[in-house]
Amino acid sequence: MRRRKDSYSLGSQETKGDEPSGTRGVSRRSFLTNVATAGIAATASPLLRAAPHTIELPQAPAVSNPAGTVPVELKINGQIHQLQIESRVTLLDALRENLGLFGTKKGCDHGQCGACTVHVNGRRINSCLTFAVMHQQDEITTIEGLAKDGQLHPMQAAFLEHDGFQCGYCTSGQIMSAVALLKEPCEANDNAIRECMSGNICRCGAYENIVAAVRSLRGRA
Repeated sequence: MRRRKDSYSLGSQETKGDEPSGTRGVSRRSFLTNVATAGIAATASPLLRAAPHTIELPQAPAVSNPAGTVPVELKINGQIHQLQIESRVTLLDALRENLGLFGTKKGCDHGQCGACTVHVNGRRINSCLTFAVMHQQDEITTIEGLAKDGQLHPMQAAFLEHDGFQCGYCTSGQIMSAVALLKEPCEANDNAIRECMSGNICRCGAYENIVAAVRSLRGRA
């Protein structure tokens, strides 16, 4: 029995000793470990290469010309203003929303009340009915541009003297129309003044005082 056991042991040692040198010392555990390591490396390699692109946040480009806008240059009350606005923006909205000139009022927004009246090249227009882009070479005057060197325009002073306003919402448009009227072919009588001022509505009903203010300057014009 001992000899047989020894013979078995000897045979085992001989078999082990006859294995190729390349597989000597490789166990099942080490083989599986090597396979798992190689699999992880193969899977993680493309992720590691892509990591800088996924982690880096893209820089938003500076938008100087938003889509759908055009550069517009307006000369208002003697000052040049550079705007980047949509071509459909009205002169009224450009004055109020882009330049902060709130003296020009938005009333009906349909050219019926006259609250948005301004002067373009000396003539009165409803600024809600025209596009800002159409007036790049024009001289535009708003209610803010009437006073000179801290002195009110005579028509502004006349409206104060004759109490030609109540709530005041329509007053800037009324004054702008009245100033333009002084240079228009309009007769001096009150009915002619009412006709020439008929495009400006006063919902408070201060028409008599408005006519009186205009009349007081017609004799001096």
